[in-house]
Amino acid sequence: MKALFKDGPHAGLALVDRPDPVAGPDEVVIRVLRTGICGTDLHIERWDDWADSEVRTPLIPGHEFYGEVVEVGALAHDIKVGDRVSGEGHIVCGMCRNCRAGRRQMCIRTIGLGLHRDGAFAEYLSLPATNVWVHHSDIEPEVGAIFDPLGNAVHTALAFPVIGEDVLITGCGPIGLMAIAVARHAGARFITATDISAPRLELATLMGADQVVDVSREDVRDAQKALGMREGFDVGFEMSGAPSALPTMIENMNHGGRIAMLGLPSAPFGVDWGKIVTHMLTIKGIYGREMFETWNAMGAMLQTSPALREAIGRIIADVIPASDWEKGFAAAASAGTGKIILDWTRL
Repeated sequence: MKALFKDGPHAGLALVDRPDPVAGPDEVVIRVLRTGICGTDLHIERWDDWADSEVRTPLIPGHEFYGEVVEVGALAHDIKVGDRVSGEGHIVCGMCRNCRAGRRQMCIRTIGLGLHRDGAFAEYLSLPATNVWVHHSDIEPEVGAIFDPLGNAVHTALAFPVIGEDVLITGCGPIGLMAIAVARHAGARFITATDISAPRLELATLMGADQVVDVSREDVRDAQKALGMREGFDVGFEMSGAPSALPTMIENMNHGGRIAMLGLPSAPFGVDWGKIVTHMLTIKGIYGREMFETWNAMGAMLQTSPALREAIGRIIADVIPASDWEKGFAAAASAGTGKIILDWTRL
């Protein structure tokens, strides 16, 4: 099979021939049709300090995918050849305290698809059957390919009740943009979104934001005034990882406000812990998706809401043949773009 392959701990990838995977007893083999390019994949291609410390080579990267099951192991259940699927990229041990308590997203021995074992940037992929998600028949391949990042958005946006609440979202990358649409679908009153990219802020408005703020030259408090808000935000989603984002959010929260933090900072930074205490703020770290409540929520919302499905579809900026993967990676690295999809039927 053709696959994007990293043969060692250095920059670059190559589209090469690799052996086809074979399903183990509790695994399936999937013919990959579409893959999304994630920020993690950009780190792996560049081979920066994070990749050097976290990723094992040789490796086929990629963890966002949509495909068709072509082989089912003897012990795999409830999946059949021909099913159209995506999959949970966090492969858990099943034996630690969190796994046994049903908190699989908190497994202390998680193996990452496309980080610690061969991933989805290939014509075929093997995956434990327990990690496979079978789609409804009307999910488009491109939307199916971004269920992983959509799950991050859904996990964040549903971390706290948002019905009737005023929501501040810092960071309008693809996941932040999808969180806007999910918060709107879930009943938020006013949504304010921040970024420093004009194209992303334009897309934030299309996704359902009531106010957008270019924090390089504008103040979040002005957005509150424009909306007629008399108090701070009730719920915040920090999606950027930028050092200034969480302090800005804390400054603009109402007393008793709740913050879900998905953005991963590149280095430690300080916050006003006194304000967190005296304003009785709650900050909750979000990582990945709840297995599999988040997946159930995604499927149900997209199945029942044409408006949400249309909004999520706006995130997809381009679909590029997998043979032109370098063009796709360059587009994904652009600050102004949405989600880039590689088409593995075009090689």
